[in-house]
Amino acid sequence: MGSVRARAAAGATVVVALALIAAGTAVLLVLRGNLQNQARLQAEVAAHEVAVQIATGTPYGKLELPDGDDHPVVVTAEDGRVLAVGEDVRAVDGKRVAASQGKGTVVPSAEDEDGDDDEGALKPGEVDEDVTYRDGTADVDGTVADYRFAVIQAKDGRGAEATVRAGAELAPEQDAVASVRDAMLIGLPLLLVVVAGVTWLVTRRALRPVEGIRGEMAAITASTDLSRRVPVPSSKDEIGRLARTTNETLAALESAVERQRRFVADASHELRSPIASLRTQLEVGVAHPELLDVPGAVEDTVRLQRLAADLLLLARLDAGERPSGARVDLAAMVREESSQRVADRIPVRVGELAGGEVAGSRSQLARVLGNLLDNAQRHAVASVRVAVVREGEWAVLRVEDDGPGVPESERERIFERFVRLDDARARDDGGAGLGLAIARDVAVRHGGSLGVRTGSVFELRLPVAG
Repeated sequence: MGSVRARAAAGATVVVALALIAAGTAVLLVLRGNLQNQARLQAEVAAHEVAVQIATGTPYGKLELPDGDDHPVVVTAEDGRVLAVGEDVRAVDGKRVAASQGKGTVVPSAEDEDGDDDEGALKPGEVDEDVTYRDGTADVDGTVADYRFAVIQAKDGRGAEATVRAGAELAPEQDAVASVRDAMLIGLPLLLVVVAGVTWLVTRRALRPVEGIRGEMAAITASTDLSRRVPVPSSKDEIGRLARTTNETLAALESAVERQRRFVADASHELRSPIASLRTQLEVGVAHPELLDVPGAVEDTVRLQRLAADLLLLARLDAGERPSGARVDLAAMVREESSQRVADRIPVRVGELAGGEVAGSRSQLARVLGNLLDNAQRHAVASVRVAVVREGEWAVLRVEDDGPGVPESERERIFERFVRLDDARARDDGGAGLGLAIARDVAVRHGGSLGVRTGSVFELRLPVAG
């Protein structure tokens, strides 16, 4: 049962077997019930015909009784004496009954019986409408068989009560039920074999594309070639959607791996420059202490520290680190962070500060604000302004400068990692190109967005807490 085909075939076979058993049992029960009802009706008709003859005054010796082979009939008096019996009927329920040639045998009859009627009893010439039924056996001409008997009470014209017992043979019902049961027992295994075989073949054909997808995925795993794709069947079913989703996943994985490779390469390149510069200065300082550029070494160290912090934060963000659910007052954060930037080239002007708290990490949001202000300081001519406004359920933080702005074609590319525009390629002024990438990642993980509204206006949108 290790394969899907085997489990599907076994499951379908079990389900069909249970359904066929239930249906076959229901058919047998219905068939048996109908045949038994038919036998009961036949017995009732035969008994009623004899009872009517008795009620109309026909002598017991002249009763028209059906042949014993069709419907064995026994007419008895109240004291149990046999008044008439059908032809060839020898015994009923193992008890012998008198029989002779002709339609029946007349025994000392009910002429001497008391004909007084109790209140509510049958009157002379009436047939009881209540019919009772029971199963029993009858010996007809030496052959004993099962019968369904109908029992009816009747009174002759003199008030003598007689009991008519007429039977209908149950052998046809038993034979029919047995024939249907035997046919089912023979046909059921054959049908289950057909169901299992068809299910196996259909499942095998349906899962053939899945095996192709599995084989290709195994080959991709072995070769580590993420540019390969699994075959997509022409069908529009679940397997086709699985293949297309798998290819989309492979494309996303290929893109992520490529970004990771570029990230490692760019990070190595960015780290190499300050490390090489710092090493050169330290080596010169060892050989010629009077030539040691201490401010330059400190600057390279600070730059290296910032770059390491940026790379560490990006690594945590890529690992899926989620911000905390603390409440952060954006207006208070802007006032505090702006007041600490006393060494900026251009003073930061604080505009409107609308109230409103957002949920997240204050340190990460402060990092976003710092990166946006650093970017504005890098490109501004004489003005840098920050403001917080409220737009419905959103708190919007805007940072703008009076610089040349970002060309429309570059407004998305600047948020990629290690990207610097042409006028900011110098590392002394342009940084490593990680600030805006970090800012957007943090914004997205806080449920918001970061983009360029106009050429020189950056807009951070965050959902208001609560």
